[in-house]
Amino acid sequence: MSTTTTTPSTATGPSTAPVAPRRKVRRPVPWGRIGGWICLVVILLITIFPFYWMLRTALSDNRALALEADSLLPAEFTLDAFRRVFGLTTLEESLAQGGAGGRINFWLYLRNSVIVAASITLGQVLFSAMAAYAFARLRWPGRNAVFALFLSALMVPGIFTAIPNFVLVKELGLLNTFPGLILPTFFMTPFAIFFLRQFFLGVPREVEEAALIDGAGRARVFLRIVLPMTAAPITTLAVLTYITAWNEYFWPLLVGQSDDVRVLTVALGIFRSQTPQGSPDWSGLMAATLVAALPIVLLFVALGRRIVSSIGFSGIK
Repeated sequence: MSTTTTTPSTATGPSTAPVAPRRKVRRPVPWGRIGGWICLVVILLITIFPFYWMLRTALSDNRALALEADSLLPAEFTLDAFRRVFGLTTLEESLAQGGAGGRINFWLYLRNSVIVAASITLGQVLFSAMAAYAFARLRWPGRNAVFALFLSALMVPGIFTAIPNFVLVKELGLLNTFPGLILPTFFMTPFAIFFLRQFFLGVPREVEEAALIDGAGRARVFLRIVLPMTAAPITTLAVLTYITAWNEYFWPLLVGQSDDVRVLTVALGIFRSQTPQGSPDWSGLMAATLVAALPIVLLFVALGRRIVSSIGFSGIK
């Protein structure tokens, strides 16, 4: 007689046992990042506010500025200040609009500033690049001593060389001429040479040696290999040089007294002092300053990416 043992079958369906709810993990609040963003926004607002105030003054009526001096909005919004700057009004209309009666040949002075700044930038970048390459790659007697002499010139204030340069320009008969404005800073500066030399030292020597073995001369290596590889720092130097030349005031004031060569910074100072009505034309002055700063802002916006990339420059990319 056989006995049959029955084994209970195991359920294969889904388990009906209760599942514990999954606990949510709380992420810590990034207070450091939040604080950093707040500080960044505050610094940005502090930086931008003077430009906004300049725009607010330029869009205000000059007679209403004193009555609404603490208002953040333009006092009686108008574009008359820009019309006065661009020479679209007569003297009578300027006085009726609250202007001081001063005149500024804006387009002539803007042309002069562009000529002077562009010439200085072109010459200084070219000659400084050649000098920096000579200090970085060429071997010649006294190289280190001459470079140390160049670096020591960084500690000499520019005001010390203003009088000797003025006497030299006067003896050459270059007063009230574009060459007189351009020549003192046309060729090179110690900062430009030092700046570019550091980047030229980062260019791999193997690339230059390969070109020299293939028969290329030093001039061709410099123009066809080194300059393209260091385009970012050269662009950075060009922008910095252009901004410095554009904002220069003291030297153009000494040398360029004639209207034919007077630059915009000097013209704005003269426009500020022309107050036949007893009060400066603040709205007109701010409008002219805003338009004068616009080319620099556009230049930086157009070449800002190259300036940033030069910070991380590492030779070959």
